[in-house]
Amino acid sequence: MLKMSPIRARRAAKQGEGGFTLMELMIVMMIIGVLSAMAAPIFSHEVHRAREAVLREDLHTMRQAIDSYTIDKEKAPESLEDLVQSGYLKIVPVDPMTNHNDTWIVGQSEDMTSVEETQGGISDVHSGAQGASTDGSSYSTW
Repeated sequence: MLKMSPIRARRAAKQGEGGFTLMELMIVMMIIGVLSAMAAPIFSHEVHRAREAVLREDLHTMRQAIDSYTIDKEKAPESLEDLVQSGYLKIVPVDPMTNHNDTWIVGQSEDMTSVEETQGGISDVHSGAQGASTDGSSYSTW
């Protein structure tokens, strides 16, 4: 009986253990493709909802800053930059729907909102984004 060398014995044993076949790799790639195709719309929707949440929070913060400025200075701010210069905001936030910080729509009011107020100015702020939110309301009405 012929005896095989140890190297030949290892090669013979490995030949049956090859790797993945092309068919197995194709099936795995198809499964990954189907899963990513299902996840993409969900991800996109969640990103949109997160932007809406940021927009709501930014509007709330800016409105609080406008109110604080108005009470402290006894006059409404003339622009959003007044809030930054006075320290009520660090920066004018970027509108998450338009990706710009200069698209905010400010509501000017000449009416005084309190007895102490001596001059009108910005009374409210809205997003300049076009379109409707996930609840059906327009961003410019928030």
